[in-house]
Amino acid sequence: MTARPALSGVRAVLPSRADYAGLRRSWRGDVLAGVSVGVVALPLALGFGVTSGAGAEAGLVTAIVAGLVAALFGGSGVQVSGPTGAMVVVLAPILAQQGAGALALVTVMAGVIVVAAGAARLGRLVGLIPWPVIEGFTLGIAIIIFLQQVPAAVGSTDGAHGAKALPAALTALAHVDGPVAWRALALVALVVAVMVVWPRITRAVPGAIVAIVAATAAVAALGWDVPVIGELPAGLPAPALPAVSLASLQALAMPALAIAALAAIESLLSARVAHSHADVGGYDADRELVGQGLASIASGLFGGMPATGAIARTAVNVRSGGRTRVAAVVHALVLLAVVLVAATAVARVPLAALAGVLMVTAATMVRPALVRSVMRASRQDAVLFVLTALVTVSVDLIYAIAIGVAGAAVFALRSVARAAGVHREELPGDAANGDERIALLRLDGALFFGAADRVLERVARVHGVEVVILRMSQIRMLDTTGAQILGEVVTSLERRGVTVLIKGVQPRHLPLLEHTGALEALADSDHLVDSLDDAVAKARGLVASR
Repeated sequence: MTARPALSGVRAVLPSRADYAGLRRSWRGDVLAGVSVGVVALPLALGFGVTSGAGAEAGLVTAIVAGLVAALFGGSGVQVSGPTGAMVVVLAPILAQQGAGALALVTVMAGVIVVAAGAARLGRLVGLIPWPVIEGFTLGIAIIIFLQQVPAAVGSTDGAHGAKALPAALTALAHVDGPVAWRALALVALVVAVMVVWPRITRAVPGAIVAIVAATAAVAALGWDVPVIGELPAGLPAPALPAVSLASLQALAMPALAIAALAAIESLLSARVAHSHADVGGYDADRELVGQGLASIASGLFGGMPATGAIARTAVNVRSGGRTRVAAVVHALVLLAVVLVAATAVARVPLAALAGVLMVTAATMVRPALVRSVMRASRQDAVLFVLTALVTVSVDLIYAIAIGVAGAAVFALRSVARAAGVHREELPGDAANGDERIALLRLDGALFFGAADRVLERVARVHGVEVVILRMSQIRMLDTTGAQILGEVVTSLERRGVTVLIKGVQPRHLPLLEHTGALEALADSDHLVDSLDDAVAKARGLVASR
């Protein structure tokens, strides 16, 4: 009996015919979209590989191997995976500290963690990340990517990979070599100009490719001596298991966990955005994690970087007509063809040209209208947005997400606590003698650890009455702290000679009140009543008897 659910769970994360259900109708669009994405991905893969410190070859390998594996095993039909700017921001300091030799092992380790997260069905947890945190995270990444390109943009090699982006940029600017810098800046300006103007001419060929070709041709024509990508292998390297030791596993455990967390978050956010903005059906979050984990494992075996779903490339895929996994597969094959056929030409691309492409990419990640919307939404959203962006730039991406979510939780609890209150009401029906000695109090909202003490303190301060009726039918949430403090307040009132009646406890709250002993504080078991009329009649009877 237990084997069948396990078997069905395994089948749910494996490729099937259903993945290609609409291929007969969409294959032409899928192929064209795959070619378009492949062309767009080429300069990004090269640039992210160089910026991370792993090298252009690692970026290309990641886009090819991880892109293919994620396309086949992932939970989204339109997701395109590969190296991304966010991953570069996390990976660069790890490689700077642990050395380039740690790349394969940390990539495989992170992939295993992501696969485990998918198998444990943790995919839906990304829905807990609030919108202002996501946008602040994106803004921070864009700033870091831009700053990371400053050394290459001025032709400097002093801004070492892995250093904090802002200090590295300042160091590069402080050691500028005039003739080298103006050539590099001229190439950056050329790339930016082409990428801005070219889409107004045609969108058939991506502006990034045209810009890189133009910059490479300009360097060749002018005979400039500027840093270039350098020699690339004319094919994929042979797969190999990374060297493993207990010391290396211990040293890379936390970095691998950070990489895995980022890979999971970014991939699921990318899939969610793609499927919410296009009519491409749903996606399986848990299978997406398994697919991305397998992609990173495969990438590590071939010497590549950790992979994630790429929001920009996925958006290009959807806009270009991609509707099945074939588009992402074609994208990987296009990049493989470039490696096999044009490795010599790609090796001559100036690093300053790649810097220009990534600077434009970083700028397009920031949407001013969206930033204004977040800042104007509410003070809490603005604080979360700015805080997440600042922590992303100054500390760490994972800390930024954690602090942003924690901040959102605090604000949410604060709002819920403020919604809780105590309201004194008039007794229903005609007035009777002794009504002034009865207090009818309605408890609203949530009686939980963040509000119970404040709410029930107001109840305890009621004076000049002999009977208090607590209306609890409007309590939407009750936790152990709330139930415990309720019992303490009832005990305190009873000691002062004030009889407490509790009216309208919801059935779902009754077990908690019983387990915490809150109901035992009542003077009599029949002081727990269901209807308001019965509670008022009993209160009047108690007052009359006294």
